[in-house]
Amino acid sequence: MKKPASQKTLAAFAGPLLLVGAGKMGQAMVDGWLTRGLNARKLVIVEPQPARPVKALVKRGTRLNPKSAAEAAAIVVAVKPQTAPDAVPPLAVNVGKGTLVVSIMAGRTLRFLEERLPTGTAIVRAMPNTPAAVGRGITVACANAHVNARQRKLATNLLAAIGKVEWVEDEALLDAVTALSGSGPAYVFLLAEAMAKAGIAAGLPEQLALRLARETVTGSGELLHRSHLDAATLRQNVTSPGGTTAAALSVLMAPGGFDALLTEAIAAATRRSRELAG
Repeated sequence: MKKPASQKTLAAFAGPLLLVGAGKMGQAMVDGWLTRGLNARKLVIVEPQPARPVKALVKRGTRLNPKSAAEAAAIVVAVKPQTAPDAVPPLAVNVGKGTLVVSIMAGRTLRFLEERLPTGTAIVRAMPNTPAAVGRGITVACANAHVNARQRKLATNLLAAIGKVEWVEDEALLDAVTALSGSGPAYVFLLAEAMAKAGIAAGLPEQLALRLARETVTGSGELLHRSHLDAATLRQNVTSPGGTTAAALSVLMAPGGFDALLTEAIAAATRRSRELAG
């Protein structure tokens, strides 16, 4: 069966593609790249503690922790942000005139990267989120002035391996992006936790409440994903005047309720993101 064109976006990539950091997010990206046609022989991975799936790629031609450095067509930096001061400067030897560097490190700015890499390096800073692990992430990216149209397209193809991609021109927006979509999965998981606890308090058996909350959250998310309607309309469609849903929403949507709490929470996360970025 012929693969969809969308899955072949990296088939013609000449490489090499250097991945620095192959934790959960890095591994998710590798899986997506290979699915989209990347030749495993074009991939170089630097990871001090490689997981079994990463080690297995060696049999397919992937180079793991090479002793000698070489220029890369693209470098994806997926290490923890606190290790960045040690991990980024050595990458200078891998940067050539046409190299694209993509960073998914939270809080590490374009300026931080520019100061530690050769002058004129094309750099994209991106903020993905954890649904990337199942190919349903959302990533927001911002490029520095040295990224050309071809490199921007390459960055999109690399990041699309883990979900949808949005671009912003103002890097300052990435703090709010981090607060909304980067931290957002935790808010959804908290919602499922709270619903289960509330169900138990209402008299449901614990395991039943847990299952009902889990399936309701995931099913509603899938409905939102597939529907052409916006979230507000979908909410209204569930709400019959004077019914049980309306009674619950009268509490959640009261002044100081769900909307206000979430606005305050995202504002707090945005402030913290700015603090971490310096």
